[in-house]
Amino acid sequence: MLGLQYFSFAELWSPWKLALMIAIGVGYLILIGPKRSLFADSEPVSRSKKTMFLLGITIYYLADGGPLELLGHLIFSAHMTAMSLAYLVAPPLILIGIPAWMIRPVMNIKPVGAIINTLTKPLIAVVTFNMLFSFYHLPAIHDYVMTHYTVHTIYFFVLLLTSFMMWWPIVSPLPEYGRLSELKKMAFIFANGVLITPACALIIFANTAVYATYNDPQMWATAMGYCVPANSQELLANFSGPEFFAIFDSREDQQLGGVIMKIMQEITYGAALAYIFFNWYVRERKKDDLEPEPVL
Repeated sequence: MLGLQYFSFAELWSPWKLALMIAIGVGYLILIGPKRSLFADSEPVSRSKKTMFLLGITIYYLADGGPLELLGHLIFSAHMTAMSLAYLVAPPLILIGIPAWMIRPVMNIKPVGAIINTLTKPLIAVVTFNMLFSFYHLPAIHDYVMTHYTVHTIYFFVLLLTSFMMWWPIVSPLPEYGRLSELKKMAFIFANGVLITPACALIIFANTAVYATYNDPQMWATAMGYCVPANSQELLANFSGPEFFAIFDSREDQQLGGVIMKIMQEITYGAALAYIFFNWYVRERKKDDLEPEPVL
């Protein structure tokens, strides 16, 4: 159980986050169903799109609200798993699940559309996300963010926004905002993989455990104070520190976290490449079918 049995249902499942995700899911189903007539040029949404959206918000909740989120405060490898799911896996699924006719009215609001159009330019998107994601894993920045609640909240919210920015050029719901050709999308994904590699290398090949919030009991207790109430803090005071919950020692757990992040990145970007190639193939086939046969 990795020590999760010591925590309450509320601490494990974050009921307010669960309620928020359910509200978003229900609202989405209402807007694409009974209220679809409110949108101009709306059309039925395929089952696959519905599945993608609902799967996306479910994965995000499990990473940022379920037991994995709490476990991520206890051991570093769980934290990296949650980060990978929240920022590499969930956003593209959510974007794929949003129909163009639902988001187009938002984009037609000139200030909003202009801001989104600027922030999702490929160079800005790829640099901003990978810079924030990589900087977060510098030990000093990581430990500061994890032990200062307001900074933690703001940083992770901005990181979520930039993850959507990063995925937008690849899986934009709006065809008219698809700036990149398929070959450029593949290059864009490759660039993401290259830019995220130094952070993985730092974590995997460090000679020692570099994150105080996962190997210093006092720093760990401070970080835990933001996600569990006082009664659980009193309970945690009876434990020696984060090593009570870990399967491996701090350095091995850190290396495992880096490996998980790299593997999740490879799987996610590989799936994105397959998605791009498949859609490219389908579109080219449709073009071939529409071309008139030569007259002999």
